[in-house]
Amino acid sequence: MVGKVFAPLGVALTFLRRKTNLTMWIVFAMVTGIILGHFAPDFSVQIKPLGDLFIRMIQCIVGPLIFSTLVVGIAGHGDDLARVGRLAVKSIVYFEVVTTFALIIGLLSVNIIKPGHGFTMGNETPNITKTPITWVTELNHIVPTSFFGAMADHAAVLAIVFCAIMFSVAIMLADRESKKIMLAFNDSLSKIMFKVVHLVMNYAPIGIGAALAATVGQYGLHSLSASGKLVGTLYGTLIVFVIVILFPIALLARLPLKEFARTVGEPFLMAFATASSESALPKAMESMIAFGCPPEIVAFVIPTGYSFNLDGSTLYLALAAMFCAQVAQVEKSLGEQIIMMLTLMLTSKGVAAVPRASFIVLIGTLGNANVPTEPLALIMGVDAFMDMARTAINVLGNMTACAVVSKWEGEFRNEEWHMRQNGELPQHSAVMDEVQDSEYNNHAHHNHMADDKESIRSRH
Repeated sequence: MVGKVFAPLGVALTFLRRKTNLTMWIVFAMVTGIILGHFAPDFSVQIKPLGDLFIRMIQCIVGPLIFSTLVVGIAGHGDDLARVGRLAVKSIVYFEVVTTFALIIGLLSVNIIKPGHGFTMGNETPNITKTPITWVTELNHIVPTSFFGAMADHAAVLAIVFCAIMFSVAIMLADRESKKIMLAFNDSLSKIMFKVVHLVMNYAPIGIGAALAATVGQYGLHSLSASGKLVGTLYGTLIVFVIVILFPIALLARLPLKEFARTVGEPFLMAFATASSESALPKAMESMIAFGCPPEIVAFVIPTGYSFNLDGSTLYLALAAMFCAQVAQVEKSLGEQIIMMLTLMLTSKGVAAVPRASFIVLIGTLGNANVPTEPLALIMGVDAFMDMARTAINVLGNMTACAVVSKWEGEFRNEEWHMRQNGELPQHSAVMDEVQDSEYNNHAHHNHMADDKESIRSRH
């Protein structure tokens, strides 16, 4: 009798499981969260811990995931330090060129639209401590005092990358037995962490919906009208940036655009709803590997891009800094604006992992540029909404960079990827098969790509 009562529920759940996917549930949760936040703001603010829980679950897996995948990606490809250096140079060059375009577009937009004109300066001064940002503090963020401290600090993405690179180089210089043991450990760890990602993603719709509901409940949809011109300018400029910069880059790289759009969908929505790039990092890495980017390139480009390739945050900072100057009626020459933008480019590195950390960078920059901080009161009410947009563009820009660098290296959808797609290889890195091969020697390792693929063909 009980079974008959719950039978329709079972049929409905089976239907939903087959006909829906995670992206659909995330979109549904976002819509539900906005409605709930608007009509039940007090309740929505109270369920904010459910959204915080999702971010905390992500934060606890970011460290081991980045470290293990990066170590396997670098050290698992032989003693070819030149290749690692080449990949680093190409990535940094791409990051700096694209973020420079973001600064230029942001400056053009804010000077043409002038969103700060017509506002009156508020009397409220944001009560946020100014944090001095110097090259010394930046170096201290890159080089940690403790390996485990870097792993425990969810914001220390660049420090984890530094530790992983040093550890990988040391593995390359170690004896064969030590190398085999450490690669096996990290390869297993990376596979397990991706399984953990799958488990966490099952909670994503609940966490994202709660986070969005709390944001709308706390600030209200009406807050957008108070600084609507600023918000509209940012969203419009970000769309222009995607159309004018990222879209042509994808075309020049000859990426399969429809497949790429499906690949970036879930990470983009997750970053938008949570206003934290970190929440989308594991899914972004997994999606790019499935899209056809080699694991070693994904493991290097995306985590590094979280510190060096902040397209959305860079554009936002350019716009917001000049907005404050316009509200305060402080005239800035072209040279002064360029100096402000160069300062923002340097001081914004590494803020992608922390929600609304760009706001702290903005305050420091305004102080250095002698711009009053009072206009920040106009931004505070809508910063959460702007943070969602700029964070989503950060993630989109990093996933684009990963695909472009893979193409640049000639490794996009290589033979191993096609063999995995055809079921001829298991869905994991073949690095450990090479390390354990009895034919292993230094010469073969230097010629790893060709020799490994030939050995794969002979086994199959």
